[in-house]
Amino acid sequence: MFEKILIANRGEIACRIILTCHRMGIRTVAVYSEADAGELHVHLADEACCIGKSAPAGSYLCIENVLDASKKHDAQAIHPGYGFLSENAEFARRCSQSGIVFIGPSAEAIEQMGAKDQAKCVMENAGVPVVSGYKGAEQSPEFLNAEAEKIGYPLMIKAVLGGGGKGMRVVRKQTDFSEALESARNEARNAFGDDRILLECFISGPRHIEFQIFGDQHGNVIHLFERDCSLQRRHQKIIEESPSPFMDDELRSSMADAAVAAAKAVKYTGAGTVEFIYEDSRIFTSWK
Repeated sequence: MFEKILIANRGEIACRIILTCHRMGIRTVAVYSEADAGELHVHLADEACCIGKSAPAGSYLCIENVLDASKKHDAQAIHPGYGFLSENAEFARRCSQSGIVFIGPSAEAIEQMGAKDQAKCVMENAGVPVVSGYKGAEQSPEFLNAEAEKIGYPLMIKAVLGGGGKGMRVVRKQTDFSEALESARNEARNAFGDDRILLECFISGPRHIEFQIFGDQHGNVIHLFERDCSLQRRHQKIIEESPSPFMDDELRSSMADAAVAAAKAVKYTGAGTVEFIYEDSRIFTSWK
């Protein structure tokens, strides 16, 4: 059992982790930017440390600052929450090199699954269905515009990194593509420090289903069934229903098997979520 954990995040998720740690008798260290000095997570934690300026790039996204805070406060482990550095393989690797436990998957698993373009390649190789589209390295606006024409409209622009609906735009006609691309890239750059995007066919009115999975260090993976997250606003979930009101046992089993296969394909450890898009009897894995 850890004695002290640093939470490399802010807001609601940091508060949840801190309260859970307190129930377990684990001391916590909060980090905050200059703009967040008065936030609730700072006051809930046993200790707190300012890690930089207001902009996330100089605080919550700065690996050096987070690691320095962890060493300064003698934290044995770092919980990244979600967003920010939670899907940053270099951060997970640097934690390990510094003798600090990263509470999450391995750097290798993050490298395969943290970036949506790479994740789609891994899933395709593992026989797990994915939404068709463009996921290549060429990122010039002219090239992406041409690829969008090949895919057809409507389509979805997605940031390669991160989640939470950041860097996502639905484009319904070609004349809107350039503006949507610039907007998605700017949002992704500010949120994740990376403006790469991919393009996908837009699936209208699907069910959004997530399966919670857990993997150990011996190659074993289990699932804890589904959450139906179809009710959303601006790509953000409003209500999660469990069990899903529309799934039957056959579909549930099929999705569960695909979720476990996806986790095993990258030797996933710890807790994770495999997301699915379901439409007209078709199942696709999805990364937000």
